[in-house]
Amino acid sequence: MLVQLQYLRAIAALMVVYFHSVLQVPKVNSGFDWQFHLFGETGVDIFFVLSGFVMWLTTAGREVRPLDFYRRRIQRIVPLYWLATLFSAAVALVAPSILKSTVFDIPHLAASLLFLPWRNAADPGLIAPVVVPGWTLNYEMFFYFVFGLLLLVREKWRLYALFGTMTAIILACRLFPVETTATTVYGDPIIYEFLAGVVLAKLYLEKILLPQAVAWPALVVGFAFLLINETLCDASMRAFMWGIPAVVILYSAVSIDFSKLPVIGWLSYLGDASYSIYITHAFTLAFLRVICGVLKIDIMAHGPVFVSFCMVGSAIGGAIVHELTTPSRWGKWKRKQTAIA
Repeated sequence: MLVQLQYLRAIAALMVVYFHSVLQVPKVNSGFDWQFHLFGETGVDIFFVLSGFVMWLTTAGREVRPLDFYRRRIQRIVPLYWLATLFSAAVALVAPSILKSTVFDIPHLAASLLFLPWRNAADPGLIAPVVVPGWTLNYEMFFYFVFGLLLLVREKWRLYALFGTMTAIILACRLFPVETTATTVYGDPIIYEFLAGVVLAKLYLEKILLPQAVAWPALVVGFAFLLINETLCDASMRAFMWGIPAVVILYSAVSIDFSKLPVIGWLSYLGDASYSIYITHAFTLAFLRVICGVLKIDIMAHGPVFVSFCMVGSAIGGAIVHELTTPSRWGKWKRKQTAIA
């Protein structure tokens, strides 16, 4: 895997953690001007473009059966997500005051486990699963489902089939006579961020890249516009105002020859653990918020300090979960123990 993809995964995950950390600050320090510091939600858009890129990169030029593709995606995503979802539901049932974003509701829980869009029982205006950040996984799994089916199409026609299918779904949802939760979700042009990633992967494999002298400035400009646009535009315009800078960022990053640069080990590792960080950070934030309130630790009530604790704690917690839930890690540990015995 390209090391710059790992870097971007880490950065995207930490952006989302920062965004949610800032949202927690008013609960421990009501005087903190959180709106001025609020950004990072656009890390999700980087994730979506990355996902499309990786899916094409890992399947192009080889014969991959849909069932094998689905199996690998399920093994990577489902176990940890289901564990987090069931844990959240249990907490919501036993100690509902801890998690502010959800309440225990059987239909909502079932929909969450099946990656189906559903109105959040705690806030009917929000379409989100029990683990609220998991709304992105509903899109991910939808994209994987369509992409996996289209692996049956010859590769030279696959990109066109993918664009045609996704566009048809979006148009069908938008033209549907009754607005439903499903049509709202699947009719969102945010899906095109995945498709943009697919196009970038195709360009990468065909070696149609930016010159090195252009790629570095474009990378900086992409991040600058991503943060500026997040400040100027709300999520209703994200597919274009947030998605386009995310595309520029990824295209610039893969155009740069990182093989000639020293590897940033810790950032690469956090990229490897980015999924675990993303899924578990909500629990870390809730834990730190409760600790701050119960123990009355004054220093933690300061906004920047609290956010710093959240960032570091989420990274460490996600890394621990990553180590505990990655099958290859367990395999290496078992082999080591066998050798010692």
